[in-house]
Amino acid sequence: MKNAKLIAAGCAAAIATLSIPAFADNDHDRGRFPRDATFTTLAVTPLAIEGLTADEAGNLYTTGRDLVGDTCPVWKFSGSVRTTVGFIPNPAAARCNPSGIAFDGHGDLYIADGGPAATVWKLTPNALTPPLAVAFATGVPGTNGLAFDSDGSLWTGDGTTGQGRVWKIDSTGGACEPAFNGCVEAFRIQPMANPAGVGRSNGTLQPGVAAPNPQPLVANGLAFTQDGDLFVADTARGAIWKVEFHRRGALKSRTGCDATFTPNTLCLDSILVAHPYLDGTDGIALDRAGNIWNAANERNAIVAVTRDGQVLEIFRNPVNPATGLRNSAADNSRILELPTSPVLVGRKFCTANSDGNRRDNSPNSAGEVNQGGPVGARGKISCMDQELDIPGARLPVR
Repeated sequence: MKNAKLIAAGCAAAIATLSIPAFADNDHDRGRFPRDATFTTLAVTPLAIEGLTADEAGNLYTTGRDLVGDTCPVWKFSGSVRTTVGFIPNPAAARCNPSGIAFDGHGDLYIADGGPAATVWKLTPNALTPPLAVAFATGVPGTNGLAFDSDGSLWTGDGTTGQGRVWKIDSTGGACEPAFNGCVEAFRIQPMANPAGVGRSNGTLQPGVAAPNPQPLVANGLAFTQDGDLFVADTARGAIWKVEFHRRGALKSRTGCDATFTPNTLCLDSILVAHPYLDGTDGIALDRAGNIWNAANERNAIVAVTRDGQVLEIFRNPVNPATGLRNSAADNSRILELPTSPVLVGRKFCTANSDGNRRDNSPNSAGEVNQGGPVGARGKISCMDQELDIPGARLPVR
């Protein structure tokens, strides 16, 4: 499922990606994707959630966050039934901040905790005796999206730190910054500003917030193809980067095009596609044809990018006529509330909702899960009512 090559190099390629059109209504490829998609809440969680993954039996897994205490829960969902299958250590004075979550080929679960812990945790899920996770990799500030390559190495980005670092961690674990033992900084996605502070800020406008809410996050969701290419979701730009490697694993994509950034910063011609539909793209997942499914959280939307770079909006919350906003509906179980982490389980599409207070989901006191609202629950899992024509790719890649 090799992705189509960009037809030009250098700056011309970077400019070309910005002009790729969305599907026309009569495009025959539109038939491979759901028309008039709808969503229904599968489960509501008592804590905020962000990451979501699945096992081969179709059970979903996520982690509770924003809890002050010694541990934070890891949950398994069989349908809507929630079971605790593990715990993440948490400093008592801080709020846990787990985000990305992924299985390896042995059935162990890995959880990115980009808060004060700056750790990727590892555990084997067990509903009878839920274990306490152990540190797999330390020194990974902001760790967010997780993805395994075909050699069993774990890759993660630095999330809201905004520096664009992407680390490769050995299959046996290790320490990243500052020791770099069993871990390397493989490259950087170009951040929104260089170390001197020159750049721009993508400011989100939202009700009740006087100043724009900046979005610096450029290294978010990660996904490998069967061919060994790595896609990285750039939340701030609304873009997908395609990172290529030589056969033996060395970076093939160009770096060092702008001397004001670190030398290992990718050139802009590694952007596969940038599009307004992708504004706020967070987690990503691939189907077996190589299409990239995005949770565009700033827009309360789900967007697909085809393997040749076309962009299609699958779903966006309708406007609530009572408020003129997209953060609530007459039936709140039918909308998304800042979707963050899509999962394709066979022909089923589900996503986590973190209910963050940004753009289309602001103010987040409305909706089915809310902060300060009448319900108070902070997260939910939503699933598409329609089946996918193309099943999801098997993970981890082999």
